Amino acid sequence: ARNSATRIIFVSTGNRFEKAVLSKAGFDLRSIQVAGIKGRGMWNQIKSVLKIPGAILDARGLLKNFSPDLTIGLGSYSAGPVIISAWLMRIPIAIQEQNILPGITNRILARFADRIYISFENTKLRLNPQKVYWTGNPVRQELLESTGRPKDAAALDASQDRFTVLIIGGSQGAHRINMAMIEALEHLQNAERLHFVHQTGEADEEAVSDAYRKKSVSSTPQSFFDNMAEQYCQADLIICRAGATTVAEITALGKAVIFIPFPYAADNHQMLNAADLANDGAAEIIIEKDLNGKMLAEKIEHYMGHPEALKDMAARARRHGNPAAAKNIVDDCYHLVDKLTG
Repeated sequence: ARNSATRIIFVSTGNRFEKAVLSKAGFDLRSIQVAGIKGRGMWNQIKSVLKIPGAILDARGLLKNFSPDLTIGLGSYSAGPVIISAWLMRIPIAIQEQNILPGITNRILARFADRIYISFENTKLRLNPQKVYWTGNPVRQELLESTGRPKDAAALDASQDRFTVLIIGGSQGAHRINMAMIEALEHLQNAERLHFVHQTGEADEEAVSDAYRKKSVSSTPQSFFDNMAEQYCQADLIICRAGATTVAEITALGKAVIFIPFPYAADNHQMLNAADLANDGAAEIIIEKDLNGKMLAEKIEHYMGHPEALKDMAARARRHGNPAAAKNIVDDCYHLVDKLTG
């Protein structure tokens, strides 16, 4: 925190992934019993609804003990009971929306909020404009510090100044993208000029690695990369999904990108995130149902052979990014607390 006297608790459902991530980040973690409602089947929806009153009471107890000056909702379903409790207790409220189309939790909670931080200028939220602040979406500091970093020795040895393509499908990889890339290796006309850095996920790591090896294509396939800041920095072209955090990272760094949106994301929000950039020439989109290896190979070699188009796309992407997003939100949070409680 900017002020050493500032205390922060993070309230979540307490699942293992959340515990691991938040504990590693140094947060004091508390949990409430709540579950999502949308897309879970009627019986599970009923059970989720029945948990809400108890979750609100639990959240009220947490807030009473902690006595915060501000509550911030980040769009997860665990935010619902906390924000409603804060509203009942007259505690100032902010929410942050990462996607261009807000999720159901934030659409409901927006009416209770004193401030709404949005990541896209065109975020589709009909609200009092005086509440809305377009801040951009925060990205990791290590990522911002990587800009302009030269390629490390290992990367230089692997790529030998080849055109470097970074393929990421999220932390679990993306099977459809992996299979298309394996097929694309059959269609590349200038494979010797390319180097692929490919996050495969565990399930496809062996198959993808074997495919690159059999075609003698320079590559660094791994199930997961811990050093994503370096991988972003070294990439000439990125092929990836269009989740809000990925979009924020790519635009903050100003990278050329081909988005393949996950077609089953809630409310098709990944397609909407990607389209916001593509409509400005800041990205290209391949719809997953149209994806095949020949198309992917052609796109990769097109951008390798047209560096000016690549440079223009990257510059346009950077205009959509906001490296100062985290600072903007923190500054305004302090201002909001002073205004509402001072």
